[in-house]
Amino acid sequence: MGVNFLFDGPEDADITLLLAHGAGAPMDSASMTATTNALVLAGFRVARFEFGYMAARRTEAGRKPPPRAETLNPEYKAAVEQLGAKGPLIIGGKSMGGRVASMIADELFASGKIAGLLCLGYPFHPPAKPEQLRTGHLAGLKTPTLIVQGTRDEFGTLEEVPNYELSDSIEVLWLEDGDHDLKPRKSISGFSAADHLKTLGNAVSAWAARLA
Repeated sequence: MGVNFLFDGPEDADITLLLAHGAGAPMDSASMTATTNALVLAGFRVARFEFGYMAARRTEAGRKPPPRAETLNPEYKAAVEQLGAKGPLIIGGKSMGGRVASMIADELFASGKIAGLLCLGYPFHPPAKPEQLRTGHLAGLKTPTLIVQGTRDEFGTLEEVPNYELSDSIEVLWLEDGDHDLKPRKSISGFSAADHLKTLGNAVSAWAARLA
């Protein structure tokens, strides 16, 4: 079964981003659409896709729960192959989508298929379960990686993440008072969601330029 992509941005962009969704919301959720728009403004071509269980929710009655993240690795690899990006490709996604991408990144990077990994709100642990870390493979990651994380993300806060063993290939961009969708509380932080999205776009652009 083929992958249905949602494309945004210029076809002749220097770099393509392939993004997968989080566990509970589709590729065209408000959060992913806002982030995509910011990345398009920064000059990227963005391709979004859905794993099979999420795509099935559009046609079938009932909501299939997300499977274990690692079981989605073959689906992500298939999306990379079907996309067939001509120029440099960066893979990643929102929350679980970024986590799945991180598990296949080194294999694809070593074979020259991708230039980097972009994780938007990495789920370092389930909410309220800081002992259940999902960081084992991140210690030895060789793929150039940018994680964009809100400082109050319940899946990994500014207080927690610096204590984890992360590869030197991983950079973390912290967005002040951002939640798991990277949204701040303006009354507390002074930043709006639009402010953070602009920062995200500029930071990803500068980081990606160093990769290319």
